Amino acid sequence: MAKLTLSVDEKVVGGAKRYAARQRTSVSRLVEQYLRLLAKGSETDRNAMPPILARWRGLLKGSRLDVQDYRRHLERKYR
Repeated sequence: MAKLTLSVDEKVVGGAKRYAARQRTSVSRLVEQYLRLLAKGSETDRNAMPPILARWRGLLKGSRLDVQDYRRHLERKYR
C-alpha cells in the first residue's frame, strides 16, 4: 500500500476524524473510497461512494438555486 501526505485545514481534519469514528472507519479509508470514486469517473458506483456523499447525492436536484443565490448567501455570511 502506498502512502500519501496531504495538507488539510485542522478543522477539516478534526471533523473528518469525528465522522470516521462514528462510521467505525478511518480517515485513510474515507479518502481511499473518495479517490477510488474520482478515478472511476463516469462509472460511479454508489457502493464505493462514502456514506456522507451518498446521502447528499441528489439533495439539490430540481432546486431553483443558482450562482446568484450562492453569492447572496456568502455576502450575508461574511458581513
